[in-house]
Amino acid sequence: MTYVLGFILAVPLDHKDNYLAFSKKMATIYKRYGALSVYESWENDVPEGKLNSIHTAVMRNQDEALVFSWVTWTDKDTRDKVHKEIVEAMHVEMVDEPIPFDASRMIYGGFDVILER
Repeated sequence: MTYVLGFILAVPLDHKDNYLAFSKKMATIYKRYGALSVYESWENDVPEGKLNSIHTAVMRNQDEALVFSWVTWTDKDTRDKVHKEIVEAMHVEMVDEPIPFDASRMIYGGFDVILER
């Protein structure tokens, strides 16, 4: 069963190019360790909710855009087996790369795909 690791974050509008460059490097690392696919999506039509919303969940500022990112794996066990290696590769290969967003406000989680059409 496919496993998806998803992320929602707020990126400063003027860091879009930096974020894309950062993400391409991250995607290369994920793919090297077995990820099936890596997606990065920049907000286009994300209305604010009346009670809660993605905007408030990541404490988005007016000068930031929402990003929804996800990485697919064959299954959770595959992802778990390489997670430590991915983190180590990030520390080695991206040590001089500034993170172009406030990672403390990022939301992430893993999901089993229950429907794919």
